[in-house]
Amino acid sequence: MTESHNDPPPLHDQLCYAIYTAGIAIQRAYKPLLDVLGLTYPQYLVLNVLWSEDGQTVGAIANALALESSTLTPLLKRLETAGLLRRTRNLSNERQVVIALTDEGCALQHRAGCLSDTLLEASTQTPNELASLNRDVRHLRNAIYSQIGGWDAPA
Repeated sequence: MTESHNDPPPLHDQLCYAIYTAGIAIQRAYKPLLDVLGLTYPQYLVLNVLWSEDGQTVGAIANALALESSTLTPLLKRLETAGLLRRTRNLSNERQVVIALTDEGCALQHRAGCLSDTLLEASTQTPNELASLNRDVRHLRNAIYSQIGGWDAPA
């Protein structure tokens, strides 16, 4: 009887590793600017969700970021302590916590715009090339989630 081996390809040939390390590279490129803004990368992502639509529940933000609400709560508390957002109970459903930006949190959006320029410069890609790559990666992510379940991609 012969054994069948299905060994994984070398790490550098694996798509998951390329995407994982590209994410780390982007975060490292952003870090100096985020440090100036007083933000971590996950905090920046939360603010981006709120800049798109303010006044969302913790659950909606967690879904948008593919995180568990329990993972998000400490992060939200730190952003509230920093004066960037407010957490309040939903008056129509007290089990829900609604997250809203403060004036300072709203104003930070304009200061954070330079992150896109940083990625554009560091990547040596054109805006069209990055947009195409973004579409392809989102398509891949959505296709995988459609097969494994567990997350509804934000609109």
